Amino acid sequence: MSKLASTIYYTDELNDEFSTMAIHTPKITKDYQYLRTGFFKRLLHGIVYYLISKPLAWCYLKMKFHHQIVGKEKLKDMKKRPLFLYGNHTQIIADALIPTFIMSPRSVYTIVHPNNVAIPFIGRFVPYLGGLPLPSDLGATRNFMKATDYLVKKNKALVIYPEAHLWPYYTKIRPFLATSFHYPVKYHTPTYCFTNTYHQRKNNKKVKIITYIDGPFYPKEGLDDISAREDIRNQVYQIMSFRAKSSDKEMIQYVRREQHD
Repeated sequence: MSKLASTIYYTDELNDEFSTMAIHTPKITKDYQYLRTGFFKRLLHGIVYYLISKPLAWCYLKMKFHHQIVGKEKLKDMKKRPLFLYGNHTQIIADALIPTFIMSPRSVYTIVHPNNVAIPFIGRFVPYLGGLPLPSDLGATRNFMKATDYLVKKNKALVIYPEAHLWPYYTKIRPFLATSFHYPVKYHTPTYCFTNTYHQRKNNKKVKIITYIDGPFYPKEGLDDISAREDIRNQVYQIMSFRAKSSDKEMIQYVRREQHD
C-alpha cells in the first residue's frame, strides 16, 4: 500500500457513517414523486440524463479518478432484462455516477439515502439520474414499492449499496446484511455486483478507480426466501472481497477504535 493520507477510527462496521457533507436529512413523504411517466417529464428526464448529466459525470470521473470499468461484457445479454446491481459505498459523488456508465447506454435507477437529494446543486439532478431515495413514512413506502414494481416490469436496472453507510476511499468490503437482497429474490431477477478499487496513478500522487463487474448470481434451487437472500448475499460478498484485494493505494487508514483505547 502507498503512504497513508489520514486515519479514521471506527467502532461499528455496520452503522458508522463517515460522510463529510453536513446535510439535514429530508423526509421522503407520500408526496415525493418517484416516477416521471408523463411525456414531458420523460422528455426532460432524457435531456437531463443524456445531454447534461452524463457528459458532466464522464468528465468528473475521468478527470478526478481516471475511471476504468472491467468486465462490462458480462452484462451484454442483459440489455432487455431487469436486474439488480450491488456495489461498495466509498464515494459521495462518484457512487451516484459510476452505475450510469456500467449500464450505459441503458438508464439506471439507484436506491439512495434521502441525503442524496439534499446535496447542494447536485441533489437537484439526482432524480433525473435515476435516484430513488428511501421512504420516510408508510405512504412513501407504498409509492416506493410501486415504483420498483414498475421499473422491474419495464426491464430496468436498479442499483443498491448494501453497506448503506459511506466510508470514503475504503479499500475493503464491510460486512452487510442480506435484507437488501430481497429484491432479486422477490422479482426473480439476476444479481450482479461491482467493486470499486483504488490504485496508484503513474507519476501522480492521485488515485485511480477501477470498477470490476461480476455476475450473474442466482440462489441455489429449493431455498426459502430468507435462505435465498443469504445465499446471494454470500456469493456477492465473497467476490467483492476478492476484487477489493487488488487495491494498491490506501488514501485513508481505517482502524477499529478499541485497538487504541
